[in-house]
Amino acid sequence: MNQSEKRNYLIQELLKEHPVQQKLQIPNRAEEQKRLLRALFNVRMVQETSDEFLEIQDEYLKAEIAKKGITDYKSLSLLEPNIYLWKGDITTLQCDGIVNAANSQMLGCFCPNHGCIDNAIHTFAGIQLRAACGELMSRQGCEEPAGKAKITPAYNLPSKYVLHTVGPIVTGELTKTDCELLASCYSSCLELAVKHNIKSLAFCCISTGEFHFPNDRAAEIAVQTVRNFVQHQEIEVIFNVFKDYDYEIYRGLLGAGR
Repeated sequence: MNQSEKRNYLIQELLKEHPVQQKLQIPNRAEEQKRLLRALFNVRMVQETSDEFLEIQDEYLKAEIAKKGITDYKSLSLLEPNIYLWKGDITTLQCDGIVNAANSQMLGCFCPNHGCIDNAIHTFAGIQLRAACGELMSRQGCEEPAGKAKITPAYNLPSKYVLHTVGPIVTGELTKTDCELLASCYSSCLELAVKHNIKSLAFCCISTGEFHFPNDRAAEIAVQTVRNFVQHQEIEVIFNVFKDYDYEIYRGLLGAGR
């Protein structure tokens, strides 16, 4: 199968899981097919599937990620000892672990084609990631509190692991508790990384965007927490940003801005 054939197979198999949608006409254009496939991944609940589906899905996703271009973190320039800054798509970053800004369900984003990092990571990791998170949450028996961290394999992503953390949701004035919880997200992920012998870890901008934490203050907390940690532990950290605005904030805080 080529990529187009794999994509059509995956769409057809996912549509079979939704009797109401089985008669949905698959678009002809590749980009529209990709949006439909992503949407179907996003809304799919945890359930059994065939080995054939997983094999074809894995081949398809790895090829799509490779087409986007994989960045090895070792090719980046250090801004401070053990600290890098990179603007790009975290699903294409090759390092030991990446951090996902999750919600309290810890099952990924169910909103079709949403632009959040949770949606992107779950889409390109594959359906195995939601299943792994579902197993963790089933054992826990309650929603994930803010400031903690969990770890799963990264499946089809170039990284080895995904560390999931729930940041604080800011409503109104920023509080001391909000700041403490955000710092805890970073320290919990770092401690969990060391526990699992992860030597390189990429952080996204936790709690900014949908969770309304001010970008500049969030970056200050992130940099301070990471700086303190890497002085005492053997781990390299990549601050991953997606927007120019965040890139400039981090450059101002890190070595390049001094």
